[in-house]
Amino acid sequence: MSQVLAVLSQLGIELEPQLYRLAVTHRSWAYENGGVPTNERLEFLGDAVLGVVVTEYLYLTYPREPEGILAKLRAAVVNAQSLAAVARSLDLGHELLLGRGEATTGGRDKASILADTLEAVIGAVFLQHGIASAGLFVHALFDPVVADAATLGAGLDWKTSLQELSAMLALGVPTYQVSESGPDHDKRFEAFAVVSDELYGPGHGLNKKQAEQEAAAAAFAALKKLWDSQHTAVAGGIGA
Repeated sequence: MSQVLAVLSQLGIELEPQLYRLAVTHRSWAYENGGVPTNERLEFLGDAVLGVVVTEYLYLTYPREPEGILAKLRAAVVNAQSLAAVARSLDLGHELLLGRGEATTGGRDKASILADTLEAVIGAVFLQHGIASAGLFVHALFDPVVADAATLGAGLDWKTSLQELSAMLALGVPTYQVSESGPDHDKRFEAFAVVSDELYGPGHGLNKKQAEQEAAAAAFAALKKLWDSQHTAVAGGIGA
């Protein structure tokens, strides 16, 4: 059993096999197999469900925070990088039905594809079982992400948090290298965060901002390990 279905089973939720198959069907597979239905409509549905469930959770969990902070906190949770990280933890990439070209170019680990597929699975749960079950699934996956996002700092976004951490490490101000590909109606962006001449990423997105946020998240994770190791060493030295 896949990890996604295992989590659902633990929550007492069973998905119809054909519905789950639809949720993991990327358009590249559909194109190569005679134009079968794709997961894009389920993704559309799941995106809305995820937003509602997370928004309600933030509203109830942080009763003293103003609307602006709640909006930034939601944006730090409901983004392609966060969704892709959750999808990777479930090994969702191996469940994907991808076309040959997409599969051979790293599609199973592409953040945008993983994020969209996870939203499609959420949409499938909602479609078959309703908002209560979809909410259980979202909470199981994203409550820890909310807790982590609350530690991001005043900016509540990866670029701001990376800038704060980079300053604390005396590494200067991060910059970004961004490239774009694809036709005008379907642009794709790739970004790397540059901190003290080191590249972190890549981040991917449908716009420059999204790609830069993903790259910043990768850089933040790497530099946070450096920060933690330095302070662990300092604490050990003091206690010696």
